[in-house]
Amino acid sequence: MRRFGARLDDAVAARGPLCVGIDPHPALLAEWGLTDDAGGLERFAMSALEALAGHVAVIKPQSAFFERHGSAGVAVLERLLAAAADTPTLTLLDVKRGDIGSTMDGYADAYLGVGAPLAADAITLSPYLGLGSLAPAVRIAVDAGRGVFVLARTSNPEGGEVQLAGWAGRSVAQTVVDGAAALNAGVEPLGDVGVVVGATAEHGLELGALNGAVLAPGLGAQGAGPGDLAARFAGVDGLVLPTASRSVLRHGPDPAALRGAAEALRDELDRARTAAG
Repeated sequence: MRRFGARLDDAVAARGPLCVGIDPHPALLAEWGLTDDAGGLERFAMSALEALAGHVAVIKPQSAFFERHGSAGVAVLERLLAAAADTPTLTLLDVKRGDIGSTMDGYADAYLGVGAPLAADAITLSPYLGLGSLAPAVRIAVDAGRGVFVLARTSNPEGGEVQLAGWAGRSVAQTVVDGAAALNAGVEPLGDVGVVVGATAEHGLELGALNGAVLAPGLGAQGAGPGDLAARFAGVDGLVLPTASRSVLRHGPDPAALRGAAEALRDELDRARTAAG
């Protein structure tokens, strides 16, 4: 399999920069007229995939909303990821895993390795046991043609207590970005290690040497607009992948309406990016 960074670069060039979250939380299941059980979960997930596959660059299932249904929900997630693998749209599984040693190996085997049972094109990782603790996941991801997105500066208020703390003259968030940039150095057209920076956060980060992707959750319902993204992430060396969930998903279950909402937002992002130069 080709490297993740190259595949992501191609996907964004072909289908625009939007990433749509697949977040089947109870309120959305109810809005769609679905039951809050594994059956409703599967109808939601597969309907969203049918509407979005081939029309957006990336979908981002949130693992928690599948895990809350136990083994039956995890089985739905496994089927969703397998079905998405047969489409042009990439999958980014939001699991925020992070651990050390053999435990990190286990997570990597579950999500990133060749033949992984919950294989996604990329996953989110938490670096707060030290960025170096994620080395097994990064290695296994690169070997399998997959990628990772490491939390750097999230938009929740509590995040600043850790992420803005100082370390060796840099904020913790900046050291995460610097570490990702080091792992991406020299990789063309784009490295396989992205960072997560909230679209609503005044991040203050130096992103000019990243050579990777910035996942920017918070577009739409959380308050960030396409113009905000263009201004906040000007000068990124790589690409910005804005993420919207509720603002798109609320247009379901009608697949045409859901797809239309995603395409309209995707086109608005493209216009804002072009206007920003």
